[in-house]
Amino acid sequence: MSQGKSSEWRFWYAQHKGTLLAAGLFVVMFAIYVSNHPAGFTPNVVQTASNKATLLAFVAMAQCFVVITGGIDLSAGMILILSNCLASWLVVGTPFQTGIGIAAVLLAGLGCGALNGLIIIFGRLQPIVTTIATSAIFFGLALLLRPTPGGAVNETLADVFTSKLFGIFPTSLIVLAATILLIWIPFSRSTLGRAAYAAGSAENAAYMSGMPLKSAKFTAYALGGLLSSIGGLYLTFFSYTGEAAYASGNAYTLYSIAAVVLGGVALSGGRGSAIGAVFGALAFRTIGDLLFVFDFDPLWQPLFQGVVLMLAISIGCFGLARVRNRLEWFQ
Repeated sequence: MSQGKSSEWRFWYAQHKGTLLAAGLFVVMFAIYVSNHPAGFTPNVVQTASNKATLLAFVAMAQCFVVITGGIDLSAGMILILSNCLASWLVVGTPFQTGIGIAAVLLAGLGCGALNGLIIIFGRLQPIVTTIATSAIFFGLALLLRPTPGGAVNETLADVFTSKLFGIFPTSLIVLAATILLIWIPFSRSTLGRAAYAAGSAENAAYMSGMPLKSAKFTAYALGGLLSSIGGLYLTFFSYTGEAAYASGNAYTLYSIAAVVLGGVALSGGRGSAIGAVFGALAFRTIGDLLFVFDFDPLWQPLFQGVVLMLAISIGCFGLARVRNRLEWFQ
């Protein structure tokens, strides 16, 4: 019995090692940040840090859904930008109009992700090529909506989603946790979720086993678009406006890839968790906060982000260097 429990714990640890590493890294860095912040560990400090990290966390979750299938989504940042521009037109007016606007933005993000999935699955194109092309399409649509920055948003709603619940808990973190509970956990434990992991681990074997690979991939891409659109909504809530910012879209795409790697998600597919990707995003954003609190030159930020990322990847690769077969990950 004790050997069985020990084996279960080893299996659980192997599955969640990347998530634990990212969580530990974030906790250490955030503890250093708040201990050196002039205001200390206060609700306002936590709220500000949470709001800054939420955008990347949603896009990192979106990227994770795709990466576990063995693909990659280079349009995730542009879906966020398109959703931001669309929200600056639609998420205004009465509560009913605002609700309809939010639904329209989320459906647009879902549709963008679904389009990626359909082209990749039925067009049999490589994900990296497909999403480069669709990212240009999504940015073009955003530019049509907002050739210059502008628009508005329901400020009352925006303040609710970016404030603190009961004056203590950042609402953005609560929404992030709710998204994990309502989207990621049901998906990861479903037949489609297991098929998505199988597609990234050993697609040929999964196909021979009769797993619903096409449905799993389509769902992963569609949900990835939905999550990116939630990030776009939050960008609108923070800025009160919409902007077709090409540089920001590319930055969020690249940072989302860095966050999933930092969170222990294997870029080869079949391994990792959206929870790890979220902690990876939180850790990645905390690097900038550390540089601010220690009054470093902002020009150093990319260097420090790269160093921390490389160290985290290197630690995660120590065990993988001895792996000859992916099945050994869980032995």
